[in-house]
Amino acid sequence: MPRPALPAGAAAALAALTVLAGCSGVVRVDPPTPTGTAAAACEKLAAALPRKLDGLDRVASEPASPYVVVWGEGEIALRCGVDRPAAMDATADVSDVNGIGWFNDPQRPALYTAVNREAYVEVTISPQHKPAEVQVDLAGPIKAAIPQ
Repeated sequence: MPRPALPAGAAAALAALTVLAGCSGVVRVDPPTPTGTAAAACEKLAAALPRKLDGLDRVASEPASPYVVVWGEGEIALRCGVDRPAAMDATADVSDVNGIGWFNDPQRPALYTAVNREAYVEVTISPQHKPAEVQVDLAGPIKAAIPQ
């Protein structure tokens, strides 16, 4: 069954994800390079994240990184320790989902960033998944691993 076309801007958000080796389930994601307390918190988060998210199994990413976790064939990808979103200004809308503030970049509708923590956590969510459901499942591990 063909997948629906991505909304404008979503293709750009998913551009960092490239499926490698077809059926192998390895997904290419450019890893961030956090340092200090952010790096330690991100490593703790990676260990706390679920093996299955919104019905998708966790898969390997290339290059391997403790700051990247992927589910499905790149349908959901998490990068921990990213920079503050460039599009987020002091008046930007941030939605709260179970105690985690999420900024949704208006130019990249598939991209959500958890912003009220010591490390920013970026999650790319394909249109086949409901962002709020994914965010609910990620809220507990993020709160447990990354201090405000």
